[in-house]
Amino acid sequence: MARAYSASEVLAKKVPSIPFEGRWREAFGEPGRAGVWLIWGQSANGKSSFAMQLARELCKYGKVAYNSLEESIGLSFQENMERCQMGDVDGRFLILDRESMEDLNIRLKKQRSPDFIIIDSLQYTGLNYNDYKRLKEAHPKKLFIFISHADGDKPYGSTATKVQYDADMKILVQGYRAICKGRFIPEAGKHYSIWAEAEVKYWGLETETETECEINTN
Repeated sequence: MARAYSASEVLAKKVPSIPFEGRWREAFGEPGRAGVWLIWGQSANGKSSFAMQLARELCKYGKVAYNSLEESIGLSFQENMERCQMGDVDGRFLILDRESMEDLNIRLKKQRSPDFIIIDSLQYTGLNYNDYKRLKEAHPKKLFIFISHADGDKPYGSTATKVQYDADMKILVQGYRAICKGRFIPEAGKHYSIWAEAEVKYWGLETETETECEINTN
């Protein structure tokens, strides 16, 4: 039988977190360093650009691997990296070119493997929900960030729908905004602006938000 914890034990437990600052903290709070995030949105709304901006930010807190299953490392991927100046975080940023989930699992078992794993996209992994749970449970100290296609304003497909319910952070990308719908929402109505100029055109609102990179609308 598994151990039961008292309320005081749970409250005293120190859970490692990501101490986001500035715009990142306003939009996403201080989430845990391990677990699962799901990012979804329609094409041409800034999803790829947001994922790269997130990768750069996470490099402040550990080593990041970006598994480009869908896009590979073609010209648009390179341009996205250049816009976000990923060369500045070269020592902490690892690009995987369509690495299979089996090989990724092996990689993550090695010492000094990446802390944060971005997988683009969930639909290209070939994982069903049981496969997903096995991957997550095999690496309890890792943070998996899955990017998903969308069906309207919902993640696309049965696996993505189930992952959405399980994920700690649920982020909808719409109109060049990343909108947090997860368990760490710091304040209702807050969002992360991916590209301010395009955001204004989409939403018809004025904003003074500055972004760290230009937009990639893939």
